[in-house]
Amino acid sequence: MAASELYTKYARVWIPDPEEVWKSAELLKDYKPGDKVLQLRLEEGKDLEYCLDPKTKELPPLRNPDILVGENDLTALSYLHEPAVLHNLKVRFIDSKLIYTYCGIVLVAINPYEQLPIYGEDIINAYSGQNMGDMDPHIFAVAEEAYKQMARDERNQSIIVSGESGAGKTVSAKYAMRYFATVSGSASEANVEEKVLASNPIMESIGNAKTTRNDNSSRFGKYIEIGFDKRYRIIGANMRTYLLEKSRVVFQAEEERNYHIFYQLCASAALPEFKTLRLGNANYFHYTKQGGSPVIDGVDDAKEMMNTRQACTLLGISDSYQMGIFRILAGILHLGNVEFASRDSDSCTVPPKHEPLAIFCDLMGVEYEEMAHWLCHRKLATATETYIKPISKLHAINARDALAKHIYANLFNWIVDHVNKALHATVKQHSFIGVLDIYGFETFEINSFEQFCINYANEKLQQQFNMHVFKLEQEEYMKEQIPWTLIDFYDNQPCINLIEAKMGVLDLLDEECKMPKGSDDSWAQKLYNTHLNKCALFEKPRMSNKAFIIKHFADKVEYQCEGFLEKNKDTVYEEQIKVLKSSKFKLLPELFQDEEKVLSPTSATPSGRVPLSRTPIKPAKARPGQASKEHKKTVGHQFRNSLHLLMETLNATTPHYVRCIKPNDFKFPFTFDEKRAVQQLRACGVLETIRISAAGFPSRWTYQEFFSRYRVLMKQRDVLGDRKQTCKNVLEKLIQDKDKYQFGKTKIFFRAGQVAYLEKIRADKLRAACIRIQKTIRGWLMRKKYMRMRKAAITIQRHVRGYQARCYAKFLRRTRAAITIQKFQRMYVVRKRYRCMRDATIALQALLRGYMVRNKYQMMLREHKSVVIQKHVRGWLARRRYRRTLRAVVYLQCCYRRMMAKRELKKLKIEARSVERYKKLHIGLENKIMQLQRKIDEQNKEYKSLLEKMNSLEITYSTETEKLRSDVERLRMSEEEAKNATNRVISLQEEIAKLRKELHQTQSEKKSIEEWADKYKHETEQLVSELKEQNSLLKTEKEELNRRIHDQAKEITESMEKKLVEETKQLELDLNDERLRYQNLLNEFSRLEERYDDLKDEMNLMVSIPKPGHKRTDSTHSSNESEYTFSSEITEAEDLPLRMEEPSEKKATLDMSLFLKLQKRVSELEQEKQSLQDELDRKEEQALRAKAKEEERPPMRGAELEYESLKRQELESENKKLKNELNELQKALTETRAPEVTAPGAPAYRVLLDQLTSVSEELEVRKEEVLILRSQLVSQKEAIQPKHTMTDATILLEDVQKMKDKGEIAQAYIGLKETNRLLESQLQSQKKSHENELESLRGEIQSLKEENNRQQQLLAQNLQLPPEARIEASLQHEITRLTNENLDLMEQLEKQDKTVRKLKKQLKVFAKKIGELEVGQMENISPGQIIDEPIRPVNIPRKEKDFQGMLEYKKEDEQKLVKNLILELKPRGVAVNLIPGLPAYILFMCVRHADYLNDDQKVRSLLTSTINGIKKVLKKRGDDFETVSFWLSNTCRFLHCLKQYSGEEGFMKHNTPRQNEHCLTNFDLAEYRQVLSDLAIQIYQQLVRVLENILQPMIVSGMLEHETIQGVSGVKPTGLRKRTSSIADEGTYTLDSIIRQLNSFHSVMCQHGMDPELIKQVVKQMFYIIGAVTLNNLLLRKDMCSWSKGMQIRYNVSQLEEWLRDKNLMNSGAKETLEPLIQAAQLLQVKKKTDEDAEAICSMCNALTTAQIVKVLNLYTPVNEFEERVLVSFIRTIQVRLRDRKDSPQLLMDAKHIFPVTFPFNPSSLALETIQIPASLGLGFISRV
Repeated sequence: MAASELYTKYARVWIPDPEEVWKSAELLKDYKPGDKVLQLRLEEGKDLEYCLDPKTKELPPLRNPDILVGENDLTALSYLHEPAVLHNLKVRFIDSKLIYTYCGIVLVAINPYEQLPIYGEDIINAYSGQNMGDMDPHIFAVAEEAYKQMARDERNQSIIVSGESGAGKTVSAKYAMRYFATVSGSASEANVEEKVLASNPIMESIGNAKTTRNDNSSRFGKYIEIGFDKRYRIIGANMRTYLLEKSRVVFQAEEERNYHIFYQLCASAALPEFKTLRLGNANYFHYTKQGGSPVIDGVDDAKEMMNTRQACTLLGISDSYQMGIFRILAGILHLGNVEFASRDSDSCTVPPKHEPLAIFCDLMGVEYEEMAHWLCHRKLATATETYIKPISKLHAINARDALAKHIYANLFNWIVDHVNKALHATVKQHSFIGVLDIYGFETFEINSFEQFCINYANEKLQQQFNMHVFKLEQEEYMKEQIPWTLIDFYDNQPCINLIEAKMGVLDLLDEECKMPKGSDDSWAQKLYNTHLNKCALFEKPRMSNKAFIIKHFADKVEYQCEGFLEKNKDTVYEEQIKVLKSSKFKLLPELFQDEEKVLSPTSATPSGRVPLSRTPIKPAKARPGQASKEHKKTVGHQFRNSLHLLMETLNATTPHYVRCIKPNDFKFPFTFDEKRAVQQLRACGVLETIRISAAGFPSRWTYQEFFSRYRVLMKQRDVLGDRKQTCKNVLEKLIQDKDKYQFGKTKIFFRAGQVAYLEKIRADKLRAACIRIQKTIRGWLMRKKYMRMRKAAITIQRHVRGYQARCYAKFLRRTRAAITIQKFQRMYVVRKRYRCMRDATIALQALLRGYMVRNKYQMMLREHKSVVIQKHVRGWLARRRYRRTLRAVVYLQCCYRRMMAKRELKKLKIEARSVERYKKLHIGLENKIMQLQRKIDEQNKEYKSLLEKMNSLEITYSTETEKLRSDVERLRMSEEEAKNATNRVISLQEEIAKLRKELHQTQSEKKSIEEWADKYKHETEQLVSELKEQNSLLKTEKEELNRRIHDQAKEITESMEKKLVEETKQLELDLNDERLRYQNLLNEFSRLEERYDDLKDEMNLMVSIPKPGHKRTDSTHSSNESEYTFSSEITEAEDLPLRMEEPSEKKATLDMSLFLKLQKRVSELEQEKQSLQDELDRKEEQALRAKAKEEERPPMRGAELEYESLKRQELESENKKLKNELNELQKALTETRAPEVTAPGAPAYRVLLDQLTSVSEELEVRKEEVLILRSQLVSQKEAIQPKHTMTDATILLEDVQKMKDKGEIAQAYIGLKETNRLLESQLQSQKKSHENELESLRGEIQSLKEENNRQQQLLAQNLQLPPEARIEASLQHEITRLTNENLDLMEQLEKQDKTVRKLKKQLKVFAKKIGELEVGQMENISPGQIIDEPIRPVNIPRKEKDFQGMLEYKKEDEQKLVKNLILELKPRGVAVNLIPGLPAYILFMCVRHADYLNDDQKVRSLLTSTINGIKKVLKKRGDDFETVSFWLSNTCRFLHCLKQYSGEEGFMKHNTPRQNEHCLTNFDLAEYRQVLSDLAIQIYQQLVRVLENILQPMIVSGMLEHETIQGVSGVKPTGLRKRTSSIADEGTYTLDSIIRQLNSFHSVMCQHGMDPELIKQVVKQMFYIIGAVTLNNLLLRKDMCSWSKGMQIRYNVSQLEEWLRDKNLMNSGAKETLEPLIQAAQLLQVKKKTDEDAEAICSMCNALTTAQIVKVLNLYTPVNEFEERVLVSFIRTIQVRLRDRKDSPQLLMDAKHIFPVTFPFNPSSLALETIQIPASLGLGFISRV
């Protein structure tokens, strides 16, 4: 795209800066083509005009988006250039405290100058097995990648570590070797990995020194090859060294030191063994005091000396050799103190008896005079003569120093050679990984021969690096099948040719060294003449003729020619060497004996080695005759040859690059100097890698990742089913220039800047979407605000208008009130006036009217009186007239009535004479008769009532009479009593008189006593008051004391409680620690024991190799020979009977209902067996007694009686069987709750009716048989007792004649009588039992009817359900019915099998007993009797044996028992088909029998074989979770059985009485309980390891990488080291995978019957592993620390908690183990800005350590541009707040930690005597007892 599209306003760019190298700025306006100036604004706010180069017009590099800053891989950056790389490294190093960063295939490591907790074994375990891009960058990730590629590609690997001195090369190489040693382990017990690590302190002590840049600088290069066998375990190592800096032995610059070993010797000079070395302070020796800095801060040289000696001992260097090494080193120190005195300018001498030289000669074992002579002289050999020439003092000092350097170099070689011998592999090497720790590019103010060689080596390595990077780039393009062009990259072959080609620098140097008078000046002139102006890479300094400049790939370097020839020759006088070779000290000549074979005196390689790709390096044999020639090779020639060998080795391996960067020159922790960093980045090739990547297609995306990231740029119609085609279509629209991208097979390749352009488009799209969302939201907010304002305005208007209306209404009210007041006022005035006028008028009227009325009244009064007079007069007149009229009327009436009466009388007289009259009279009489009759009835009723009253009165009278009579009698009696009483009164009066006298006396005495009592009372009251006062005082004192005592007791109690709680907590912690320590020791012991067994097996295999054709013997024989070797294989002949014994039909899966049925059935059968056994024993005793007492009794009658008793017993057993079958049916029906099963017409219901019918019929038959039996008994009784029952006289006479003696008759009679009584009682009990059974049957029928009614109601309810629910219910009921029928059929089948086996056994037993009885009876039976009476068939009752819960086996069958029950047992079949813990029960029952026999040898042998057998099974199938879980469950059950039946009261609380009878009686197996507990702990630990191995691959993928909530987390651009995609493929694990695995584990443990408490502990351990591994990976993966990932983690954790709730395991403590992970997820989601947020984080994250919190905050990475990074100031605030928290400094959780396990006692309720041994176990050789 055009620059105008990228360089727009607000775009950020990088501009050069002299101080910070690069500065960030922001464009203030868009760039247009042709602009010469850019308007910029710096980050500090300053505006700037940036002028473009007028020639190139190159624009400043663009800055990457913030979302890409801090990436793990620099190649993930969209803009790949120097400022972007530098800024990314700085942000990671300073802000995130991350020292490792990927740059393609290179790991960039920045030295933090601080110890970081990121190299522990937990970090190693976290990186082990992970892909390189999945975890954050680390040296362990590079080491793991090399180890994995070696195993996968079967190709040797190399790790090339380079960098400046002080950049951390040695430490990085050391950590890489530690990783290999930890991960791979050793192939033998020789601890090769420890030896490899132990070589580091030795090589550091003799090859490292303090420089101005580094306190532990490696002054040599080394290449360590770590060898591996075919199983990729370390078997050995080999070391090659390069270019030891020998000059440091004799000279150190200011602030530098010699090699560490010299200072370690000086610091340990006071040790007794070092007295002979005559050492002292380091400032005493010339070779250790020149730098003026003999001490390194924080380093204890004496302690380091101890570490060096321990490492030497570990590598097999004996103490004598160590002391020899120290003697030589001390001799070198003393040699440095040798001084010379000048005799003249050309000669010198050593002072006589010079102490340093004497000590040197004494330590070296050479002659003083010889050494003193040859230090001051040299031998010159010509063709004819040999001269001895003295040398000057300066030459003598140089010769001394050269000798010291030569001795040290040879000693260095010797030590390296011995280290290689100690690390040499004893077996064939299959592959190796080489670690190259070599110096980086160096440039100082004065550069000499050493810097030249170092830079030459770096040129070669850089060439190899460039070729490898280029090759990888092209391979990637070819793999993806995209068109590509050759990438132009820097080729430093011209520089290498300048150095090593013919007539090159080294060639000219060697030629000058051969010249007799060669010098550095002449060599410089040759260089000028040969290369100046002919080679562009060679220059001459302007101001010097003794220096030259070479343009290396990193920078120009000016080399000073002075000293080149001397250092290249490395001259040592031969005479001095000969003196040393003649030493009496044996070690010294060894250093020089093979000197002629050494390639270079300065090389640590003892012999020429040919590095092959897949073979260990071996010394090449030098041909004779070449020794002198080889000895003449110069240092440069030797170095060039060794470098070529190194390059051949590296080219034959797959290289991995680690570039170490030194952030500053002052060793300040986490301080970043941009200038120094850029120099090193240029020098180490990182920028070249970036340039090569940028030249091609640096950004690579898979189609799915591109689609997920840029889905927002697509429209719905653009999305096709084919993701690849969708991406192609979108890219063609977004990027017009097709050269900017390429489509591969699986990836899309982008050129530099294209991803940033896409990110810009994406950000613009999201920004536009955000603007649209903001626009809509702001519009909605404004509308909401307008509506609110409008509503407020309307409200204000309403209130204002209301106020105005109220004011107007108030005005109207006031106006109206005023009018009203006026009205009433006016009315009052008018009314007052009116009333005044009215009153006057009324007064006048009243007077006038009164006068008129009075006149009228007088007139009316006169009229009234006149009227009264008239009234009386008129009344008298009227009354007189009325009386007269009345008398006249009465007279008239009387006359008329007399006339009418006469007429009526005549008529009556005439009627009386006629018939009709009589009829009328008769009718009247009838009515009267009826009335009389009614009256009579009423009178009768009254009479009756009166009669009743009279009777009652008579009764009352009689009663009253009786009462009166009784009263009379009582009165008579009282009269008599009164007479008696009078007599008694007289006597009483006399007595009263006496008593009065006595009373008188008593009263007088009483008075005296009262007086005395009053006196005493008074005294007592005084005394009591005094005592009360004292008592109150004592009470107060007592209360005070009690209060004090209570307070003290309370304080003491509180303190004691606190102490008790603290001590309890401490004891619990100590107990857990001790338990953990003990269990760890057990784990280590089991590991050593397994190792011992492996070694023993290997030794047995080596000693006894099987011959050809050898036939394997039976496993039982081999097991008897040794308890450690046991063959679990059997031959076909042995296997055949085992297969024949297996049941023909496989048993279905056992569920708990069937198990309960079987258990109940077994218990009933055992009870029945016990009763039958008792009955049989009793009958046998009776038979024996009858046989002893009645020898002469007729045997036939006894046989008949026995037959009848047996018949009765058979009836009883049959009755019990029928009852049991009825119980089984009832149980089956009650267990089934489906309404269809018990409904009328259902199969189960019909079966029940059929069974009841058959039972009733069988009962009737049995009743008839009982009646027949009774009749037979009666007939026998009549036959035996003739007096009572015999009717036939002849039979009686015959019997009487047979019984001659009366005693015999009486005895027979008594016996028969007792028998008769016994039979009658038995028949009565039988009758009662039958009646009871009938009642129970009736009750059961009634209950079944009720159940039937209930089920019908349920059926009716079901019919009301909807059709879908009805169908579902019917299906469920049908399934239940079929299941129950299946269970019943299985139960019947097993019952029949058991019955058949039991009947066979009983048949044998009873047949034997009946045979014995018949023999005993037939002896007393005559032949005539046998013929006379036929023998009836005798039925034997089936009677089972009473088992005691023991199993008997033979001693020789013990190994067979262990083999069948332990070694060859399949857990799946046992767990599915048999009761849980069956093997444990069987073993314990065998132990019980051995204890019953009191056979201690058998008990010990069985327990030992059992324990060893379990160990062998776990060793053989220890990686199978089912096997380990099965045997953990059985071991715990065996342990619980030993406790439960031990006889100890603490373990017998929950036992039944029957179980208490089964306790062990003879042996105390407490020690074996401890052994079994230890074995259970080992099995538990093995179980944890197995489930950890199963869960480990799932956890990171399922908990972190898989997106459970799709679309929450975005995909960021990734670099070359691509992390594993979070999009779930078919092979990736998800959270559902983890939950399914947890379900599998839980179901297996439950099937095996594991204790619930133990299951909780296992689940807790599983959840701890999940939480620890997830958190550890989160802490090591920057790409996982985001807000969206926190949401994913919290959702995943909630799913795990839901699983715990479903399994009722919330109280197991498993949820608490996830608390650190939960808090880490919350930390990713909370706000991280203010101090309040910091306080909330500190209070919330109490389960995380400070290091973990800071690490998460440092790693927090925004996935989108809208998220914000965590500020450094906020992280510092968190650190300050957490400063006082005392927690572990460890970063990662210990994922290998195993919680201490406990086995709570869990007694079993299963009765031992009820346990059946299935035939499938093949244990037919043991029998139940």
